[in-house]
Amino acid sequence: MQKFLENLQQAEKLIQTADHIAYVTFPLIKDKKILIKIVLETKKAMATCINSILQYEYLYKQISLYQNPKTNFETFVKKSSKRFQITEREIKCIIELFDLAEKHKQSPMEFIKDERLIILTDNSKTHEISLEKAKELLEISKNVLIKTKDRILGKV
Repeated sequence: MQKFLENLQQAEKLIQTADHIAYVTFPLIKDKKILIKIVLETKKAMATCINSILQYEYLYKQISLYQNPKTNFETFVKKSSKRFQITEREIKCIIELFDLAEKHKQSPMEFIKDERLIILTDNSKTHEISLEKAKELLEISKNVLIKTKDRILGKV
C-alpha cells in the first residue's frame, strides 16, 4: 500500500481517538489534563494528514519535498492546501494547533483555572485550552481529513 494511504488511515485513527477522548472520556472523568491529550492527539492526526497530502502530491509530481519540515509545511500552505480546498481559517487553526502543542512541550508549568488548562511559557505568557477550543480544533481537523480523503481516494 502507498505510504500516503497508510498515513491517511493513521490520521483517521488518531482523529477517532481524540474524538472519543473529547466526547466520551472527558465528560466521564472531568480531568482537565485530558484537554492537552485531545490537543496532542489532534496535532498528531493533522501532522500525519499533512504528510499524506505532501507524499501524495510528491508522488504525482505536484511538489518537491525537502529535508526541512518547516519548508515542507510552507509548501503545504502555499501550494497543496489550495488543491485540497483547505481554507485560510483551517490553515490558521492548524498553525494554532501546532503552536499549542509546542507551547505545551516547552512549558515549565501548567495549571487548571476556571475549567481551562493554562500553559505558562518561559517568558510568563499564558496560553489557554478550554474544552470548547479543543473541540473546535478537533472539528477543523476532521474537516481537513475529510477533504484529504475525498481528494486522494477519489483519484486512487
